[in-house]
Amino acid sequence: MTEAVLRTERLSKHFGGLAAVSDVSLGFFIDQIHAVIGPNGAGKTTLTNLLSGELASTSGHIYLDGEDITGLSADRISQRGVGRSYQKTNIFLPFTAFENCRLAAQSRLPSSMRFTRPALRYHDVSREALRALVEVGLEHRAQAPAATLSHGEQRQLEIAMTLATRPRILLLDEPLAGMGGEESARMVELLQKLKQAHAMLLVEHDMDAVFALADRLTVMVNGCVLESGPPEQIRASAAVQEAYLGTEDAHA
Repeated sequence: MTEAVLRTERLSKHFGGLAAVSDVSLGFFIDQIHAVIGPNGAGKTTLTNLLSGELASTSGHIYLDGEDITGLSADRISQRGVGRSYQKTNIFLPFTAFENCRLAAQSRLPSSMRFTRPALRYHDVSREALRALVEVGLEHRAQAPAATLSHGEQRQLEIAMTLATRPRILLLDEPLAGMGGEESARMVELLQKLKQAHAMLLVEHDMDAVFALADRLTVMVNGCVLESGPPEQIRASAAVQEAYLGTEDAHA
């Protein structure tokens, strides 16, 4: 197997006496959707925040392409190729879809604080913004204000903004949350396409989508990894069924 794009080594995060994440060692690879599941409070979002630099770890290490990035700030980790989405859609509602993506692409300029030159004159930035919209299938909505997009389209736009930064790995926190069946199907298709060029961590509560998408599953309980492996191993695990899936869900 090729080297992991992102990996953790005994990563832990304590809040006082609470171990939100405890001794987690995982690897994330190109062309692999790695889903992290578990009950509420299992540590999934805390793990995502550690990987993106929004939280500092208590102990352990994070490596990106073999480089130790433990302790770097969120903006420096993002600049190195870690992109993420959030449980709540995080976009600029008054701006058009194109303008949202252009702002994201502009963050990759050597200096994004240039006030004397019109933004539209940065043709490379505009091309990156349009490329990202095409990649998620929103090019026909480029000039629509983000506030007028459907919920599913807004989730697609958030991923497009992430793609405009040219990430190596995508950290996706519940990208299907609140979607209907048709929108969920489109998102599943999109994520399957994106994995070809990206490593991907997927936190998601929709178990049908998880088992349709995941190449590898990690189950967390109380901040610890209960089990990690291919979906068929997780589906058949008695420990996972007892702790999280339940017998009925595991055989659905």
